[in-house]
Amino acid sequence: MLELLAPAGSPESVVAAVKNGANAVYMGFGSFNARRNAKNFTESEFADIVSYCRARGVKVYTTLNTLLTDRELPEALDLAERACSYGADAIIVQDLGIMRAIREALPDIPIHASTQMSIHSLDGVKKAAELGASRVVLARELSREEIAYICRNSPVEIEVFCHGALCMSYSGQCYMSSVIGRRSGNRGLCAQPCRLNYGMGLKTNEYPLSLKDLCLVEHLQDLEKCGVSCLKIEGRMRRPEYVAIATGIYSRALRYGKNPTKRELSDLEAAFSRQGFTDAYFTNSKGPGMFGIREESDKKEPSIFAEAKKAYSSGDGASIPVRFYAVLRRDRQMCLGVEDLSGNRISVTGPVPQESISHPLTEETLAEQLSKTGGTPYRAESVQCIVDEGLYLPLSVINEQRRLLLTRLSEKRSEIKLRRYCGYKFSPECENISGPPKLNISVMSAKQLTPELASYKPAILYVPLEELSHNFSRVAPFMRNGVTKVAAALPPVFHDDEKPRIRGMLEKARAAGISDALVGNLGHIELAASMGFMLHGDTGLNIFNSEALRTAQEMGLISAALSFELRFRQIQDIAKCIDTEIITYGRLPLMTTENCVVKTAGGSCSCDNSPQLRDRRGLMFPVVRVFGCRNVILNTKKLFLCGREQDYMSIGLWAERLSFTTENARECQMVTARYLGLDTFDPQGGTAGLYYRGVE
Repeated sequence: MLELLAPAGSPESVVAAVKNGANAVYMGFGSFNARRNAKNFTESEFADIVSYCRARGVKVYTTLNTLLTDRELPEALDLAERACSYGADAIIVQDLGIMRAIREALPDIPIHASTQMSIHSLDGVKKAAELGASRVVLARELSREEIAYICRNSPVEIEVFCHGALCMSYSGQCYMSSVIGRRSGNRGLCAQPCRLNYGMGLKTNEYPLSLKDLCLVEHLQDLEKCGVSCLKIEGRMRRPEYVAIATGIYSRALRYGKNPTKRELSDLEAAFSRQGFTDAYFTNSKGPGMFGIREESDKKEPSIFAEAKKAYSSGDGASIPVRFYAVLRRDRQMCLGVEDLSGNRISVTGPVPQESISHPLTEETLAEQLSKTGGTPYRAESVQCIVDEGLYLPLSVINEQRRLLLTRLSEKRSEIKLRRYCGYKFSPECENISGPPKLNISVMSAKQLTPELASYKPAILYVPLEELSHNFSRVAPFMRNGVTKVAAALPPVFHDDEKPRIRGMLEKARAAGISDALVGNLGHIELAASMGFMLHGDTGLNIFNSEALRTAQEMGLISAALSFELRFRQIQDIAKCIDTEIITYGRLPLMTTENCVVKTAGGSCSCDNSPQLRDRRGLMFPVVRVFGCRNVILNTKKLFLCGREQDYMSIGLWAERLSFTTENARECQMVTARYLGLDTFDPQGGTAGLYYRGVE
């Protein structure tokens, strides 16, 4: 049967999940997890919770799924080691650096690749497996057919979200909260700007970024047929009553192989919803019906919460079947035993039974007493007794021995298997590159490419693969200057059924003499490498520390763009084993979306007309089309660092990148000239980004 994984944002939520049938829970330990505002757990709480869950046959997965700086890595690895020592069953990670460290330092603990790694293809799953993942949590944007294809061919377990909040952006690729307000979703503090109102025109009373909650409770048999290993309920920030209701309904549906009743569906919606639910990604039926908000009527505490709390607050929930054995012989000590279905066996001996005067103990009476397991997680599946006739033993003694037996069984079930800790040597400091960084340029449209821009001789020109395929003549002047290297920029997202098109365009680019490729997702590395391209890492890889950069090197990258959520001083800390670059100009990407924002808001797609989202303050966010009619939402302000060159000249960079998105050809020329010191052009309303402010 599918594993059901429930959220645990507090000790009470753990109890609610376990008593309602969860097979596993996921919970934060320390501050390095994607729900830093959840209760999370102290060290003693964590140890007690793990023991509680293990005794009840429930696994515990520890979330360590945020990006980490070099100075945070040792503490994060120490947290992982302590979680491992307390008996955690797996660690969920996003950061490539901590993944590398855990894999080497703690080889016996399973690693689960978080949905924050933006894995949406079979190649992405395989790459995560190569890096040490035993399970991959897929992006939520995949359809039934895509999930089935990945499961059939995956070398590791596949986990999918089945219920809870949906982000508008691919997880791990949303920077709106950090760029606007310094609260990074990649660092566990997303402020949820997607839930605010926006508009495509003058009005801002619409919610084109707010998706309804996911609900796949009526597709559980399909998911099992797909080959999914684990279903995950989102909600570590939600109340224990919500956890109890959602877990219980999904658990019963899985156990009995039936869809939920109308009452259960109503209870799910009452527990939490945004104008209902959606299954549109899974059923491949994207559209306006996916979107919804929390209305005032949704925010009232439902009456079912009191009922749910009462249920999980009372008793222990007898869910673990055990077999009892008892032998009472004349002139011998009483012998009791218990065995669970996992093969754990416990036996105890008690006092010697006495000769009965008036009420001899029968096998039936003894079996009845042993079956009274109330207040424990156990239920008697069977009791086998052998009792000599005419013997007597007080029932209080039998009860005491039964309690001792089950206590020792719980201790046995809670035992932690010894795991190796091999230590880890973090990347040594290395001398930074001296001298000014080279100048790289990326464009979004071939229309931005001119002979004048080519005359500035950038070191690398990154051009979208689609643009190369259709407008190669625009690239020719850059290749003729003998200095510029042209790289094909793969789209931020392409699914498995789109891979043949990408391969065809790459073959065309290769035949035209282009030998380099820019990749921003784990799933894109193998394709480009197998075709002989030299690989450059884009910001979508979220490289945040020295260990992540070492991982990039091991994957075959010759350069990598560091995350724009880093401060300059944090970039300086990074041991640069390969060439590194940062973006120093342009509109930063805030979201990468599977849904066409323009079509959702306006009813039809008009991406070529330079659409913009307007927020409640009147700020405009350009929306651009990328491969597959997906969108990238760009920042309202342009990153502009001219005049600040001294702050990043000496932090070891190989190159700086000018990222042109909405600029016309003339603007591209003027900005490049300004960065080369040949012009005084100054785009109004620029920002220094996060390089000084950083993120929380």
